[in-house]
Amino acid sequence: MKIRAGIIGGAGYTGGELIRLLMHHPAVELVFVHSRSHAGKPIASVHQDLLGDTDLLFTDQMSEKGTEVLFLCLGHGESKRFLSETLLPNEIRIIDLTNDFRLQNTATPPVYNGVSFVYGLPELNYSAIASAPYVANPGCFATAIQLGLLPLAKAGLLHEVYTTGITGSTGAGQTLTATSHFSWRENNIQAYKTLQHQHVPEVLQGLQTLSDNQQIRLHFVPWRGDFTRGIFVSSQCKVQLPVEELEELYTEYYQNHPFTILTPESIFLKQVINTNKCLIQLEKQGDQLVIHSVLDNLLKGAVGQAVQNMNLMMGLEEETGLHLKASYF
Repeated sequence: MKIRAGIIGGAGYTGGELIRLLMHHPAVELVFVHSRSHAGKPIASVHQDLLGDTDLLFTDQMSEKGTEVLFLCLGHGESKRFLSETLLPNEIRIIDLTNDFRLQNTATPPVYNGVSFVYGLPELNYSAIASAPYVANPGCFATAIQLGLLPLAKAGLLHEVYTTGITGSTGAGQTLTATSHFSWRENNIQAYKTLQHQHVPEVLQGLQTLSDNQQIRLHFVPWRGDFTRGIFVSSQCKVQLPVEELEELYTEYYQNHPFTILTPESIFLKQVINTNKCLIQLEKQGDQLVIHSVLDNLLKGAVGQAVQNMNLMMGLEEETGLHLKASYF
């Protein structure tokens, strides 16, 4: 018997990628994809690469009957609104891909039906995710930054971090804006939300929890790149340990996490595009350590991680349905 899954908000980039993963997941049956703007239309009329792969139509009805896992691929702020207006059966597991339920230490804790959302970074909260009814999927930059820093946080070696990161145009969503238009992006690059990106509190929450709430300062400058997919992050901090000991620290931390891989070689985006991997490389000069991390913002930074969380929640092997080929050429 396959797991019956539904999607709320299936017309955007994340919704489309999630449809593709679930359609080919060996343990899942995709039973409905909700979209108010495209209700009644074939899914392949929006995600045109799926022509011939599915006869499903978008629906504006919430098909609760038999649904076991519900993915929320909505705009930020819309998941809280949807759940406040929709009473779902308690047995439906929810994976939310917005930022609505990620922050734990807020005036309004991330709760639905009286139950807390678990922050869904498997490399941080593996056991909690496996027993959680509701999971808040991490942000893309937040995933890339945290995966580069978690072993240092656990060892109590993080105090002040300077991070830069560049992301592709799909990170801005499918709705056209001035800075996602081809004629603006092509041969162009720009810093944005300097030192005030919305993922900073999310990153600090994870790092400080792992380091027993030790105070950590993070200075983050994100960049818009002239490519479609992927995130490349470089974080710099002061660490006295030699690089060989740091590599052992990272290897030990990630030994049971199949999608996060440490390598001594230079890393680059094409290694991870269309995969659920995050690659990490360490470089050190004197007492200055630089941690590079790369991932696909739509997969390990979004829906690939959401499927990874579903696998854990439903008792499946973590890598099920996520053996993906990189788009290397």
